[in-house]
Amino acid sequence: MPSQPATVPPDDLSRELTVARPDSDQSLPHIGLVGDTYTILVTGEDTAGKYTLIDMHVPAGGGPPPHRHDFEEMFTVLDGEVQVTFRGQTLVARAGETINVPANAPHAFTNAGDASARLLCMCAPSGQEEFFTLVGQPVAARTEAPPTLDADAQAAFIVKSKALAPEYKTELLPPPGPE
Repeated sequence: MPSQPATVPPDDLSRELTVARPDSDQSLPHIGLVGDTYTILVTGEDTAGKYTLIDMHVPAGGGPPPHRHDFEEMFTVLDGEVQVTFRGQTLVARAGETINVPANAPHAFTNAGDASARLLCMCAPSGQEEFFTLVGQPVAARTEAPPTLDADAQAAFIVKSKALAPEYKTELLPPPGPE
């Protein structure tokens, strides 16, 4: 690894161990977004900006619309399955499987099953958790569904998301059209 220092740097004693318990730690933020609930397990503040880790509860039919961003994103499916669209191709990722989405690649995923899916999402470097916190709605628990947005709230969400996305190196893409 040529870009790495020749020796391991000393331990940074200013950094502490992070432990996340998403089912019992009420201090973790649970963010309702696009019908899903995302629990921020590990923030960029915890990792000196290296990555963020998010627990995603995705109900049947849930998942984000097409988008792309200038950072790596890795998903491990813990429960259920999701249909992933990557550069126009579709595959199904099931419990126990991991996929990595390269930076800048267009992608989306949908829970096409009948039961909720649970994914761990790691973004490197961090920052995505800040975007989610700014555009989403706080909810009380990891599996709580966010409130349904009326037409005005949905329109405001879209405007806010589009305005903030470039700041977080994200581009929201139009849904695929008929072929």
